[in-house]
Amino acid sequence: MDKLIAVLVLITLGSIMVNVGVHYVPVGGAPAAMATATGVGTGTTQLAAGSGLTGLITAAAMSQKPFLVILWNGALGAATMMAITMLVGNFIYVYGVGCPPCSAKVDKDPITGWDQEAYVTPGTEGHGIPTVSFVSGILGGLLGGSGGAMVYYALYKVLGMSAALAGILAMGFFYANAVLASYNIGGTIEGYHDPKFTRLPKAVVCSLVFGIVASVIAYYLSTLM
Repeated sequence: MDKLIAVLVLITLGSIMVNVGVHYVPVGGAPAAMATATGVGTGTTQLAAGSGLTGLITAAAMSQKPFLVILWNGALGAATMMAITMLVGNFIYVYGVGCPPCSAKVDKDPITGWDQEAYVTPGTEGHGIPTVSFVSGILGGLLGGSGGAMVYYALYKVLGMSAALAGILAMGFFYANAVLASYNIGGTIEGYHDPKFTRLPKAVVCSLVFGIVASVIAYYLSTLM
């Protein structure tokens, strides 16, 4: 019973952290790929999955270490992947497309206080990844990575699954929460300053329910081994 409670807490909390983390990530989708919207030019699930995979690999590399080390490595791996992706994206937007990183959803960048409106091309929602979106993306990577690492720890350490099976299931749980976040966002999001970020409570409830169901399934799956 103690093991079931531990798994319930870890997987449910990890699921919520993944879902919340995805809301912080600046996803621009197809409009951003054409430099007509702020964010990285790909889908929510794809970007979350990329950072989640990196976080799981770095967490698994420390699987014999204490809980906090595994958690920190997962967070660091995912945040590093996000930082590199956004930095390279900005290089392409600035030096390839020729547009400055800016947002049409705020008059001034909430972090730097720099004016945005003068740099936004008319008819677009901004370009690239401005400072507030970049910082938001790092926070999203830290949250999502540590959430994924928490799920991996529950499967590998608490339930005693093999590293391969724990990794596969953790990745599946990560994808499920990323898709839930994607449906909740409904398109693109710039980060925590985006009006869509207020939809976050619905996402938390969805991940809470998913985490409970996934915990019970994972627990009974482990009893069959």
